[in-house]
Amino acid sequence: MSPGRVTLADVARRAGVSPTTASLVLSGRGRELRISEGVEQKVLKAADELRYRPNIVSVGLRTGKSRTIGFVSDTVATSRLAGDMIKGALEAARERGVMLFIGETEGETDLEGGLLQAMQDRQVDGIILASMFTRAVQVPEGLASSPAVLLNAVAEEASTLPSVLPDEVEAGRAAARVLLDAGHRDGIHVIGAGPRVRDVPPEALAGVERLTGIREVFSRAEVELASGRVCADWQPEHGYEATRELLGQVHPRALICLNDRIALGAYQALDDHGLKVPADVSVVSFDDHPIATWIRPKLTTVALQHYELGRKAVDVLFTEIERHHKGVGPDQRTHRVPMPVRMRESVAPPGA
Repeated sequence: MSPGRVTLADVARRAGVSPTTASLVLSGRGRELRISEGVEQKVLKAADELRYRPNIVSVGLRTGKSRTIGFVSDTVATSRLAGDMIKGALEAARERGVMLFIGETEGETDLEGGLLQAMQDRQVDGIILASMFTRAVQVPEGLASSPAVLLNAVAEEASTLPSVLPDEVEAGRAAARVLLDAGHRDGIHVIGAGPRVRDVPPEALAGVERLTGIREVFSRAEVELASGRVCADWQPEHGYEATRELLGQVHPRALICLNDRIALGAYQALDDHGLKVPADVSVVSFDDHPIATWIRPKLTTVALQHYELGRKAVDVLFTEIERHHKGVGPDQRTHRVPMPVRMRESVAPPGA
């Protein structure tokens, strides 16, 4: 056979069948149209021997699907932790034989609009619009006209788009249960926000939901949070300052830090005051950032599963693509990804 791209006609010729029969077999419709198993195997063997690959453009024109999806984010790709969302999405797309186009906006609205338009111009089958941290976003104009999913984000205004989010409220409940199960009922302080839900910046959606879950479980157990310390930013230095200020007033029995970076700062402040974790103060946190296993003692935390979020977003997007091709409207549900507890060494019974 002459060098060059292997065509469907080449496969048909090698298998000794018509191009129509070869096409039906390779499109997965052979059994549906009663093509015998023997003929089907001949075509598949010929395609394998010739290393036949379908012309994606032709397939797209015939089926209305380009076998590509878009992933547009703010700073996910350059964030070590949130980058796992892309890894999860990539692997889920690859398992479906679909290519993922990735674009990063760096938070620029104009760049975001340009990337979305470029992907739509390339006729991607659907788009995932992702955020590095859980927040409300303004849905770009025109995004809802084709299959799309919000990842780690919710729409600021009413939208038909489904969202994929971590189950932050249940994560808050889980963190509270960790302390209750260890016997803590007094001297429990929140570092990062609180103690009331309104003591969280409204844009900090994860903080609002985590604190909602914490308060719900403690309320049922008739346990009251002793205090909450708002942090301007959820970084170690702010966790350190908030905990240092707290220690100047009281001796806490347990701390709930609203993320692991805050917990790192809290560890340092406790050490400066000669207090040991967990013998003097138990600490539980959120995210399961790599620092949770670097610091000593290792930190008990509720894991934010970025990889699973990325995979789930692709699953939901493919459901939306199928709905779109059937002429069915989008499913507006919010899909929650579980946040499991990583039990380590930072929680002990009071007075242990």
